[in-house]
Amino acid sequence: MVRNARLEDGAQPSADYWDEACRHLSKRDRVMRKLIPSCGEGRLQSRGDAFTTLARSIVGQQISVKAAQAVWERFAALGQGSAVPMAPSGVLALDAPSMRAAGLSARKVEYLFDLAQHFESGTVHVREWLQMDDEAIIEELVAIRGIGRWTAEMFLIFHLLRPNVLPLDDLGLLKGISHNYFSGEPVSRAEAREVGEAWTPFRSVATWYIWRSLDPIPTEY
Repeated sequence: MVRNARLEDGAQPSADYWDEACRHLSKRDRVMRKLIPSCGEGRLQSRGDAFTTLARSIVGQQISVKAAQAVWERFAALGQGSAVPMAPSGVLALDAPSMRAAGLSARKVEYLFDLAQHFESGTVHVREWLQMDDEAIIEELVAIRGIGRWTAEMFLIFHLLRPNVLPLDDLGLLKGISHNYFSGEPVSRAEAREVGEAWTPFRSVATWYIWRSLDPIPTEY
């Protein structure tokens, strides 16, 4: 459920398909029929705006969640004197040495500047995302330095609340499918894709429940 979603950032007002998705998945898939009731309440939530969400994903690359939060807080504090501290223009107004001093690597500084430039120049069509299909949005996002397909798919699931994303590069998804469908045996991307066929058109929802089967705390991004 999404509160205070910003439609101008391309986010849906709510994951209003969730109950329908649970009914569909329970009917089509024996594992989902048991898994969904066992997970209790909860559903996808969108947080923040598009630029901030993607900036956080860059800051958090290859470091622990705790470390990423600490670096993010120091980075965000750099712009507190700006009228738009975490807007693209606010990031572009920062200097690289200050960003490095906040704990960002030189490469992440470059990635954040590139992200800000894409948003500031309108290279990414944020206001058109509601009308664009998933692959078109992924194509736009992976053109930004530091954003790969996995990050773009997480953005589709957690920010835009797209219902039918199957992130085959996600290790948690593969592990969960292995545990729930293959008695712990390793699974290939092809096998995971085959399992996901029964989840269409709500593969994002099924993926969320697979994650929760590994960790009862709802996944956020």
